[in-house]
Amino acid sequence: MSGARGGGVGTVGRSTVRGAVPGAGGVADSTSTAADDDATAEDGGARADAGAGVAEDVAEDSGAGGSGGGRRAGRGTDRRRRRRRVLRWSATLLALVIVGGAGAGYLYYEHLNANIKSDKLNLGDAKDRAAETKANEAGQKALNILLIGSDARDTVENQKLGGAKDTFNGTPLADVQMLLHVSADRSNMSVVSMPRDTLLSIPKCTDPDTGEVFRSLTREITNSSLGRGGPGCTVATWEKLTDIHIDHFMMIDFGGVVSMADAIGGVPVCVDANVHSHTSTGKGSGLKLAEGTHDIKGKQALQWLRTRYGFEDDTDLARAKAQHMYMNSMVRQLRSEAKLTNPNGLRKLAEAATRAITVDDGLDSIKKMYDLATELQKVPTERITMTTMPNRYDTVQTGRVVPTEDAGKLFRLVREDIALDGKDAAKATASPSPTVTDAAAADQDIAVQVRNGTYTDSLGAARGRASAVTEVLVGKGFTDAKADASPATTEKTTVIRYPSADLQADALRVAKALGVPAGQVKQSTDVSGVTLVVGADWRSGTAYKAPVQDDRTPTSAETMNAADTSQCMHVDPAYSW
Repeated sequence: MSGARGGGVGTVGRSTVRGAVPGAGGVADSTSTAADDDATAEDGGARADAGAGVAEDVAEDSGAGGSGGGRRAGRGTDRRRRRRRVLRWSATLLALVIVGGAGAGYLYYEHLNANIKSDKLNLGDAKDRAAETKANEAGQKALNILLIGSDARDTVENQKLGGAKDTFNGTPLADVQMLLHVSADRSNMSVVSMPRDTLLSIPKCTDPDTGEVFRSLTREITNSSLGRGGPGCTVATWEKLTDIHIDHFMMIDFGGVVSMADAIGGVPVCVDANVHSHTSTGKGSGLKLAEGTHDIKGKQALQWLRTRYGFEDDTDLARAKAQHMYMNSMVRQLRSEAKLTNPNGLRKLAEAATRAITVDDGLDSIKKMYDLATELQKVPTERITMTTMPNRYDTVQTGRVVPTEDAGKLFRLVREDIALDGKDAAKATASPSPTVTDAAAADQDIAVQVRNGTYTDSLGAARGRASAVTEVLVGKGFTDAKADASPATTEKTTVIRYPSADLQADALRVAKALGVPAGQVKQSTDVSGVTLVVGADWRSGTAYKAPVQDDRTPTSAETMNAADTSQCMHVDPAYSW
C-alpha cells in the first residue's frame, strides 16, 4: 500500500473518474463528498495521436523544449491543430498527461503517478468474496466501482472543513457510499447510493498494515466499515450485502472534494427557495443560497454535498438526492467541449484529481485510470441513472434504516447487468447460459442434499418440504438424494448450490430435472456437495414453478437521469430565509 489511509486517504473515486474522465468521470466525482453535515456542529503508453500535441503543450507551459521559435512561425495553425486534438479527446482528461515520451511531458506523467495513493481492494476473507462478473457473449464484462467519501479529520484542512473538533484524528467514517455500475456493452451506467445510517452485517476484515483482525458484526451502521482496516472493508461489506463483485474503489475526503470542485469550476445547482443550512445548535453544512440556479465550486460545493438540514425532509436520503443532482450536473458540464479546450485547465484538473483520491491497486497509475476513463466515457449521458438503495426506518434503532425487499431486487438488476432506466427490457429477458466445462454424472450417481429453506417471519416453515422434494428427486432417478433433517432456514427463492467447478454440471442437471432456472444454480463454499435448498417460493406441491422475474427498477429507488436539466432541490421552509 502506498500513501496514507485513514481520513486523509479517504477518497476516491469520484475524483478519480471525475478527473480522469470528464465525460463519465463526473459521476465519480460527486461521490467524493462524503461527510456528514451533522458533524459541522459539529510507459508511458504512448498514445500517438494525442501524445505529440500534448507533450508540446506541456513543454511550452513548463518552459522546456528550447525557445519554441520554430513553433511560433506557424502559431495560428498550431493553435487550431491543438484545439482539434483537445476536442477530439474531450471526454478523456488524462490523455493530456499520458505522453510516454522524454522531457517535460514524461516527467509530468511520473509526477502525477507519484501523487496517487492506493490501498488494498478487499479486506474480507477470500472465501466470502462475490463471484467475479462473467463476460457476455461478446466477451465484454461489466465494471463495478465503489465510490467512497471519507469524513476523516486527519489534517488541519479537513478538520476546518468538517468541524467537530473533538473528532480530530478519530476513526474515519464512510459517510458517502455509491456503487457505480457500467454495463458490459458500455451502453448504460447506474449509480446506487447507500444511506450512511444503514444497518447491516459487516464481515470480518483484516488491516493490511497492522494485521489487526476486526470481527464480523451484525446490525452495524455501514459507515463504520471504513475504520475497520480501510476502504477494503467497505468494499467487503458491499459484496456481502449485494453479492456484486466490486472491481475497484475510489475514495476522497473533505479537502479532496474542495480541490476537485475548484479545479472543475462552477457546477450549476438549483434550489426552489432561499436556503441556509444552519440550526440554533450549530448543526448544518453552512450552505446559504438564494432561490434559483447557482454555479458552485470549492467549499460551497462541499457544503452542498454535505447538506442534510435544509433539503426536503432533512434526512440523509435528501442529501443523497442533492449529491445525485450535483453529479449529474457535473457530468453535463465536463462533457461540454467548452470546458475542455484549455490545456492549463486540464492539467490543473489532473493535478487535483491525482492528489485528491485514494484508489485500489488496480487503479494506481495514470495509465490504468486513463484506460478506465476511456471505458466510462463511452456511456451516453442520457443513459446514466442515479438511484438510492430502497430502505425503511428500523423499528428498534431510531434514525437508522435497513434495506427493503426492493433493495434486493435492485441489486439483482445490477448483478444481472440490467439497465435501471428500463431501456434494456428486451436484452434482459434472455439470461446467458452458463459455461460448463465438465459433463454431468449419471442421475443415479449424483449425490444431492435437500434442505428446507421455507421459513419466513410471517408464515414460519412449511413442514416436511425437504423430505417431500427428496421423494420427487428419487422418483426422477436421483436415487442418491437425501433430506437434511436440520431446522428450516430462510431462502426466498429455491436455489441449488455446489462447492466447486467439477460439480457445476451435476447441479445444473438437477436444476433441469426439477425445472429450476439455471440462474438459480450458484457456486458456494458454504456447501460440501450439490445442495438443493427448497425456498419459500416452493412451499407445497411436487412441481416447481419458477417465479416470473420483474426486471423493472423499483419505484422506491427514486431514479434520476443525468440528462434531466430540470432538477431542483426542494427546500424545507424551516431553513429558508
